[in-house]
Formats: sequence, structure tokens, C-alpha cells
Amino acid sequence: MVLCVGMLMIVLDATIVNVALPKIQGDLGFSQSSLAWVVNAYLISFGGLLLLAGRLGDLLGRRDVFLTGLVLFTGASLACGLADSQTMLVVARFVQGVGGALTSAVILGMIVTMFPEPGEQAKAIGVYSFVASAGGSIGLLAGGAITQAINWHWIFIVNLPIAVLTGTLALRYLRRDGGLGFARGADLPGAGLIVAALMMGVYAIVEASNYGWASAHTLGFGAGAVALLVGFIIREARAANPLVPLRIFRSRNLSGANAIQALMVAGMYGMFFLGALYLQKVLGFDSLEVGLAFIPVTAIIGTLSLGFSAKLNMRFGARATLIPGLLAVAAGLALFSHITVDGSYWSGVLPAMVLVGIGAGLSFPSLMSLAMSGVRPEEAGLASGLVNTTLQVGGALGLAVLATLSTNRTTTLVASGEGTHAALTSGYQLAFLVGAGLLAAAVAVAVLVLRSGPPAAEAAAVEAAGAEPVFSSEAA
Repeated sequence: MVLCVGMLMIVLDATIVNVALPKIQGDLGFSQSSLAWVVNAYLISFGGLLLLAGRLGDLLGRRDVFLTGLVLFTGASLACGLADSQTMLVVARFVQGVGGALTSAVILGMIVTMFPEPGEQAKAIGVYSFVASAGGSIGLLAGGAITQAINWHWIFIVNLPIAVLTGTLALRYLRRDGGLGFARGADLPGAGLIVAALMMGVYAIVEASNYGWASAHTLGFGAGAVALLVGFIIREARAANPLVPLRIFRSRNLSGANAIQALMVAGMYGMFFLGALYLQKVLGFDSLEVGLAFIPVTAIIGTLSLGFSAKLNMRFGARATLIPGLLAVAAGLALFSHITVDGSYWSGVLPAMVLVGIGAGLSFPSLMSLAMSGVRPEEAGLASGLVNTTLQVGGALGLAVLATLSTNRTTTLVASGEGTHAALTSGYQLAFLVGAGLLAAAVAVAVLVLRSGPPAAEAAAVEAAGAEPVFSSEAA
């Protein structure tokens, strides 16, 4: 519970600021283009450091890394809340991203090592999955409510009491783990390469909407990120004590689950972002009504993640639970692609949200279990950081692509004389249809790559008989 409250704070902060952006722009005088850096500064440091932060947890001790990140995040939140200039807010958001990466990257690794028994682990991962997947929509609601009731400064200041409580309880309840020590993986050149590659890649993605996907700026930074990533892989293959042992990717379930997660969140992020725009710009919802409109998705994900999905994983295995969940998300996005200019929330939006909620509630716990399957205890932090990295980078890339496709479609239609609302709706329809295609690709990866394993009940019997300890329902 302590870890998940910490995770909720990080997830909320990633979305709570979106609703307040117009107020921030008016108070601090941001231009439309510079305003994006209130979000991008956080995304670049957060996405760039997740993998390294997870490995640091293995080397230095996960509780210490968690607490260090919490301190950084809290201090940066206070600075954001007190910011009276553009520079102060953007720098504080960058530091906030560093703290968020250190805190969140080790949480899943701590959970799977604290709960090695498959049944308990399935329940714990269910709680984590709910927080990680549904917290964003709670952030939209909280951001609208706080901004309207008080002012935008409080969306950051509200983090302080939560962080102090989380840190106090963490010191009391979380056992301190010593870590492997830097001698087992102090690959500083490798660390520099992966951080630079991820930060450059995230920067290229988030700025693509301003420069265009085919621009020299986007292609140059994208090529630089790929080159650094290739250099990192070569370095890790030759290093005596690599930062990221490449053998971890030999697990088909780990590699496949991360690929599926990247495709899934790429499609789903489009639903949350573009769906909110559709409700505001076409149906006329205000920011608070948008937050309320997404509550059914959160409620369904929570209901399934916190109990039902864990039971299905125990009974049938993670792979068998995951595939129907992915199909449900794909069906929901396909249904979303049929929205109309004069549509209704109750008949045109809610049914699609229900399908996406059911699918996500089934899929996320299964993906977490598969992604951590067969991971050695001393590499749990690395695997946890990898899960969070694919979640953030996949979501950022997917959102950037879908938003660009939607905008281009809308711009073309407006130029040809189409009405604004009709052009916007057509752009959103295209994005949702492409999102459904990404989910179809995720289903194909699940069928072709993932391996079936014994349900957790059977795995528990194997473990009780004296086999090696297992860390998920898929490992035997």
C-alpha cells in the first residue's frame, strides 16, 4: 500500500498538470509553443532515467533509491508550486521527472521480491496495475477540481503531505535491502549512453508535433537516439559488469510483454488524450466534466485489477487472460472510431470506454506478471525499470503519432472547406482506428511470442515441492 500510494502520486502528477495548462499559460506568460515544455521537461527526464533508475535500485538498494526519488520529487513539487517564472517552473518540472523516475522505477521490483508466493503476488500486482493504469484519469479529475476551486499552484503543493506520509511509512514498513554494490554493474559509460539515448528519443518524439515527423530536426535527433542505443547495446555486450545484462531479453515472455505493453499504451493514450479533446471541443464539456466522464474507465479497471484479474491469472495463466483483454481494448478503440459530430456521451462514448476499461483491467496485471516472469531477484529492479520505460516511451510515441495523424487530417479537411467540428471529429476517428490497429498488432505478438505457463496455483505446487522460487505465474 505504501509503494502504491507513492506510485499514485507519480502517475497523478504526469496528468494533473494537463488540465491546468491554460491557467499556467495566462499567469506566467508562456507562448503556445513554450507551454509544451511544462509537460516535456518532465517527460524527458522521467522517460530518460527510468531504466537506469531501476538498475540503480538493484545495485544500491531499492528502498534507498525509492526514498531518494521521493525527496527529490517532493522538493521539486514545492518549487513548482512556488514558481513565479517560466524558467523556474520548467527546471523544477525537469527535477520532478528525475525524482519520479527514481521512485517509480523500483516499485514493481520491490513488489515481486516482497511477494514471491504466486497468489499473493498476483493480488499485489493487481493493485499496482490499477494505480499505474487508472491513476491518469484520476489526475484529470483532480486537476480540473483543484484548478477551478483554488489555483494551479496547488496541483503541485498537494503532493507535499502525500509525499511526507509516504516517506514516513516507507521508513517504518519497508525493509532496507543492501543491493549488489557498484562492483556488480557500475558501467558508467553504459549508463551515459542509455540515458542520452532515451532522453534524445523522448525529445524527438515530443517535439515532432512542432517540427514535423519528416523534418531534419526530428530525423536528426531520432537518428542520434538510435545511434546511441546501438552503442549502448555494443557496450553492454562487451562490458565485464554491464549495467543491463543483455541475457534478460532472452526471456520471450519478458521481451514479448514489453513489446505488447508499448503497443497497447500507444493506442490507449490516444483514447485518453484525443477522447478528452473530443468531449471538450466537439461535445462542449468543461474540464471537470471531462474528468467525470472518464470515471467509468477508472472504476472498471480498478474493479478488475484489484481482484477479478488476479483470480483469472491464478486459474488460467497470464497469457490466456491477456489475449481476451487485448481484444476488448481493440474493440473499444474501433467503436470509438465511429463517434459523430452530434454524438452523445452515453451512446457514443461510454460503451467504448466500458470495453477499453474491461480490456485494460484484464491486460495490465497479466502484462506485469509476464514482464517480471523468470526475473532473478537481483535483477528485479532492472525489469521493473524496463516495464516503466516501455510504458512511458510507448505512450509518448503513440500519442505523438496519433495526435499528428489526427491534426493533419483535420487541417486537410478544414482547408477543403469542411466545418471545424466535422473536421476535428474526422481526425479523431482516424486516430482511434489506427489505435485499434496497434492493439491488433499487440494481439499478434501475444499469440506468436508469449509462451503459455502453468497457472499460479500449479506454480505454487512446483515451488512447494522444492523447485527454484518463482516470481510470477509464468515461471516454472
